[in-house]
Amino acid sequence: MDGKYKLVKQFFAISGFGVILLASLLLFGKIVPSKKNVPKVIPGNVAFNINDFLRKAKQELPSSQLVFISKLENSISRGDIKNQSVKNFKQIAGFWKDSARAFVPYAYYMAEAAKLDNSEKSLTFAARLFLDNLRGEEDDELKSWEAETAIVLYKKALELEPENDSLKVGLGSCYVYGKGMIGDADETMKGIQQLLQVVKKDSGNMKAQMVLGIGGVISRQYNKAIERLIKVVTAEPGNLEAVSWLADAYAANGDNINAVKWYQYSKKLVNNDEYSIEVDKRIKALRPTP
Repeated sequence: MDGKYKLVKQFFAISGFGVILLASLLLFGKIVPSKKNVPKVIPGNVAFNINDFLRKAKQELPSSQLVFISKLENSISRGDIKNQSVKNFKQIAGFWKDSARAFVPYAYYMAEAAKLDNSEKSLTFAARLFLDNLRGEEDDELKSWEAETAIVLYKKALELEPENDSLKVGLGSCYVYGKGMIGDADETMKGIQQLLQVVKKDSGNMKAQMVLGIGGVISRQYNKAIERLIKVVTAEPGNLEAVSWLADAYAANGDNINAVKWYQYSKKLVNNDEYSIEVDKRIKALRPTP
């Protein structure tokens, strides 16, 4: 597979469904194999610790980079501490992004800078970093932490712009794609309620409709999910994420004919041999329609 399209195996935790994500910020494909509908148990006593993660990440740096990052971390002097800290956090974030090529430290320091800067633009930028990444994150603890961090950032941005529907959709998406995706029904409902506020005001908001549809699949409200996802693929026929979830919704609802129809359509959208192989496996696994 070429660099633009990378298949990443993952698990769609709610209902125990397996997932294959087409890992690209532009594409998000998902396949649901037949498994017993048993929600995944989320560990209650294990949590991602960013400080431990940063310490371990620094231990893996070559000595020259370790010296450099240590100087950055200790470069704040007297004076305008806030602005110095914002600048410093962005410099540290830049190091982790460009030199160390490590996403988590990069996003963390961008978030810390955004919290200090406290502008809608910076908060939204940082929140989107986390949201985009958590959608393809395989580690449940890390996914939960990324979702929680993004939620904090979106809420701070909404305090500055409370009528911003884009921020509301982002916040709702964090609940659905985060802990909702790994089995927390309460988080899924939080996201759905947030998104419903948007579509009640603007039913043409396809981002909100799509995540509501995904939330419907996660919460096993398949008919509602199908209704919303049909709206999205009608308005946006090239939306692979909506198409793949629609196929899954039909499959989960026992409508194999329509499931196969939309799985086949997703293959045309992606036009990639590896993706097609995985879709064909899913189609083969569907029980024949009586």
